[in-house]
Amino acid sequence: MSAAAAEPGAPRAVSHWLRQLGALRPRPPLRQDLDVDVAIVGAGFTGLWTAYELQRREPALRIAVLEREVAGFGASGRNGSWCVGELNAGIGLLSARFGKERALRLHAALRDTVGEVGRGLAEAGVEAGFQRSGVMLAARGAYQLPLLEEQLEEYRAAGLPDEYRWLERDQARDRLSAAGVEAALYTENGASLDPGRAVRGLAQAVERRGAVIHELTPVLRVRPGRPAQLETPAGRVRARVAVLALEAYLCQLPGFRRRVLPVYSLIDLTEPLTPEQRARIRWEGRMCVASMRLTVDYLALTADHRILVGGRGAPYRFGSRMASSTELHQGTHRQLRAMFRSWFPELGDVRFAASWGGAVGMPRDWIPQIEHLPARGIALAYGYTGHGVATSNLAGRVLADLICERQTELTRLPLVGHHSPEWEPEPLRWLGVRLVQRGLSRLDSRGERSGRPLPRRGLVRRLAAH
Repeated sequence: MSAAAAEPGAPRAVSHWLRQLGALRPRPPLRQDLDVDVAIVGAGFTGLWTAYELQRREPALRIAVLEREVAGFGASGRNGSWCVGELNAGIGLLSARFGKERALRLHAALRDTVGEVGRGLAEAGVEAGFQRSGVMLAARGAYQLPLLEEQLEEYRAAGLPDEYRWLERDQARDRLSAAGVEAALYTENGASLDPGRAVRGLAQAVERRGAVIHELTPVLRVRPGRPAQLETPAGRVRARVAVLALEAYLCQLPGFRRRVLPVYSLIDLTEPLTPEQRARIRWEGRMCVASMRLTVDYLALTADHRILVGGRGAPYRFGSRMASSTELHQGTHRQLRAMFRSWFPELGDVRFAASWGGAVGMPRDWIPQIEHLPARGIALAYGYTGHGVATSNLAGRVLADLICERQTELTRLPLVGHHSPEWEPEPLRWLGVRLVQRGLSRLDSRGERSGRPLPRRGLVRRLAAH
């Protein structure tokens, strides 16, 4: 990971997105007791969109945002720039859990959310390079073709035959000249943006509207009640509603430790490509790209013509421990750079400029949860499993409606009040997660070596789907 130039005592710039913004000067921490209407824990997309939407509905609300580091320090300032209206839980799983009609309503809301992100940023005066770019899911190698076909069949079975368009080999390679692509699915329902500019700009927007952001202010404990009370090192905050907007970091808050699993997603970023290098690969627009690997890979093209390649692979740590060293797991970063070379062998002269990583929050059933508990003074949204750039905006609008006691189409979505099972206690959690991580990696390696389709059944794939 490239070292970040920072002023003495300045927070660590944890990604290329934040590093390009210069030194991150933290806002003053909380130093006294505070009474507010709404206290939001976490200055990432979920917390900031919630604050912004609350301000749109009830401008007089007293809102405080408490952030342990600086705005955008978590996944919001580190992600792969995808803004896509889908969940990690596919339409088939959502239909099985909630019924086809409710799943389709959720799907429609998620689709609309991509545009809502662009409109919201524009309204807030945030320039983050938002661009409707589309998404291509590619089968690289024969073993991934059945997985691509399964994906398409899921949408057809749900009554969404036009959601993705099937691209044959030459059609796919016309959109992106990448090695090994046998076929692809394409949808226009996707965008890309600069997440660092988006989250930092959104923080400034809610401040301009009257919210107060206290950075370098860890919340040590939340005590539900009326009012809810939040303990910090230098002051206690009392609020009618405490919004827990922590995503993966929710596992570090007492009382919520088994709600989500922190799963690390790592990223490597190239130097800007020259016009000649870009011509070799014919990347259409800034289309988001992924293959059907079980262990997940994703690619993006930045506004300044860098290629971002990301994926999972960093091993889960016992007790859901989160550590900065996991962001730089060298074995995973080596795999990502090798993966880039396998996608684009003609770009062997391209060098890498940055590496980083961060944790996403994975609930036990892969389905996010949005909830407001007025009697306890608590509201929360979490569990995006890597699809949070768009979903956090939807969550912010839902939470704002719930807190303002408005019954809307959004508050009737099936994510509202959904309860994912808690993760198993240790050591069962560590054993199970490591089993799935290693098993999925072995299945990918076997498919890449043999070219044979992966089994539809089996312990690892069954565990990974729940």
